Amino acid sequence: MQTHRHSGESEFWSDVYCGRPIAVFNHYGRWLVYLDHVLQNNVVFETAENAILWLTERVNAGIPARLN
Repeated sequence: MQTHRHSGESEFWSDVYCGRPIAVFNHYGRWLVYLDHVLQNNVVFETAENAILWLTERVNAGIPARLN
């Protein structure tokens, strides 16, 4: 797991879950998600926890990363 902190709050988190890279990035207070190193467009979350939950559910369901 990789975490970067600024002002005591995590801005970026990444890990490998079931063999697939997942990451979340705080961009101006909205959490963006990356699945298999691909930014998932039009998907943003209010919390890192919700973003990570969404990513792990997609991996568990075997859903591929969306390119657009």
